[in-house]
Amino acid sequence: MRAIFRSPQAVFFSLFFPVVLIVIFGSLGGGGGISLNVAFDSKSDTANAVYQAINHVPVFDVVKSNQNDVEDRLKKGRITSIIDIKRTSDVNSKPQYDIHLKTTSAGQKDLPIMQSILRDIINTINSQANPSHDNYATISQEEIPGRIYRPIDFYLPGMLGFSLIGSAIFGVSFLFFSLRETLVLKRMFASPVNKAYIVLGDGIGRILFNLTTATVLIIFGRFFYQFTLSDGLITFLELMILSVIGLIVFMGFGYTIASLAKTQNVIPIYANLFMFPQYFLSGTFFSKTALPDSIQWLINILPLTALNDAMRKVSFEGAHLFDCGKQIGILTIWGIVVYAIAIKVFKWE
Repeated sequence: MRAIFRSPQAVFFSLFFPVVLIVIFGSLGGGGGISLNVAFDSKSDTANAVYQAINHVPVFDVVKSNQNDVEDRLKKGRITSIIDIKRTSDVNSKPQYDIHLKTTSAGQKDLPIMQSILRDIINTINSQANPSHDNYATISQEEIPGRIYRPIDFYLPGMLGFSLIGSAIFGVSFLFFSLRETLVLKRMFASPVNKAYIVLGDGIGRILFNLTTATVLIIFGRFFYQFTLSDGLITFLELMILSVIGLIVFMGFGYTIASLAKTQNVIPIYANLFMFPQYFLSGTFFSKTALPDSIQWLINILPLTALNDAMRKVSFEGAHLFDCGKQIGILTIWGIVVYAIAIKVFKWE
């Protein structure tokens, strides 16, 4: 018992991991849950009970923008549906309104949930206004052309980010700690080799290795699961550039952890304190919109969130690097901060 409790790894993996999982998945069932991004057509009738209910149901996240932007978001899979509520021509007709849902193949997976919620809203209105008749509104739908959205289009960019952050942080931190502990790093420091070349050598080698891994994952996803590369080779190259940016930032954390760690046992703790929350908060395994609104500001500034979002925009939505300025900016800020810390704490012995 004494030996187990003296092991930081045992305490960390036995206690900290379950607590974090409970907090995260507890949030999914409480303050968070499913969230559907929708928008109203610019010509939609707003003087009706359905419109008011949709705006007040927590499940619906109503996007407010101009019609062209809303149409563009729909085609890119960012919103589930455009809602157009129209009053029937005959004021005495039954039903009084038609709720027309415009969606694409990307939004089909959430459409049954959305229709079920809308039917509940209509039934509630019917029970309050005229319990004996279901006469307030009907639901119709229209699917417009759009890219076919497959699960792989969400999961593969997340798995790329998962692979890059794990390889960069664990690989760098364990390697440099081992070199420092065995005094190899000290001997390198005493050699005539330029000190920057030692770090650059490891960095470039790790980047090339991980780009090879990323290439295999993308090719595998493309040929076996039809992973979307919206602009073909150009998209592939932009994903590689984003991978390099992410690796450079994450390796900075590896250098910092390797310098701060007193023993090899604490490296997994430091590394997982940074990585583990991001696995569940940054949209790696499930959409970040499923988490509570109160922590969205934190989620959106995490480096893995920025990388995952940029990769999905480029691969599925057809965006280019200049369209990912916000995400690249977040990664750049993290990179500047972490390398400033790494330079200050880096140890050769």
